[in-house]
Amino acid sequence: MFLIKNLILFITLMANFSLANAGWLDLNMTEGVTDISQEVFGLHMLILWICVVIGVLVFGAMFWSILMHRKSKGVTPATFHESTSLEFLWTIVPFVILIGMAVPATKTLIKMYDHSDSEIHIKITGYQWLWQYEYLNTNVSFYSKLSTPYDEIYNKSTKNVNYLQEVDKELIVPVNKKIRFLLTSNDVLHAWWVPDLALKKDAIPGYINEMSVVINEPGIYRGRCAELCGRHHGFMPIVIKAVEEKEYEEWLANAEKAKTSDVAKINK
Repeated sequence: MFLIKNLILFITLMANFSLANAGWLDLNMTEGVTDISQEVFGLHMLILWICVVIGVLVFGAMFWSILMHRKSKGVTPATFHESTSLEFLWTIVPFVILIGMAVPATKTLIKMYDHSDSEIHIKITGYQWLWQYEYLNTNVSFYSKLSTPYDEIYNKSTKNVNYLQEVDKELIVPVNKKIRFLLTSNDVLHAWWVPDLALKKDAIPGYINEMSVVINEPGIYRGRCAELCGRHHGFMPIVIKAVEEKEYEEWLANAEKAKTSDVAKINK
């Protein structure tokens, strides 16, 4: 009983410590602002708690057996060799649990890989160490690179709240529109990752990956390269600005005019 009481006390103290530490919550997956990201988060939490319950039951049974059937209590070991019923049970139960997890996960994966009916197509190319965005079926394209001042990087001035997460040109997209991203690389492996949108794909030289999203809420969503692509790997931020459709159309029209004007100047 002494060991059981101390074990319960230890678990209680750890639970209180975890709740008191606000930073602990940051370790969890981002819920996100899209329907898919919220489905992924729901699956993550469902499977996490299934694993927690399994762990508690298995380790609880193990520790209880160790404590209650120890030699010092004079317990005589069981002499049975095998039990067909038990073997059937511990085969069927994990099978049912796995199927129960696989069905909703498969439905979500099918949705994640369904890029049909996309209304906007954007090609993303990774470079060492910046991103190029091309709005297909338009003449709009630009490079997006880190804009954090080097004085902040080399500790010559105070770092701002978005340190190493700022770019000179944001990726502008509309809300409530299905956007298809075509992802590749010009040099080495990169990975385009935006947690709030549940988007993460490798950018591979000579190969096109694709992903799609419908953003529900206007706002600024930040990400980064998630592949170790070289010495400036940490200087490849992603900033997406989601706006209302009217604002997006105005921005796109202005961007096309500016691009046409620049081309005309070069031709002269």
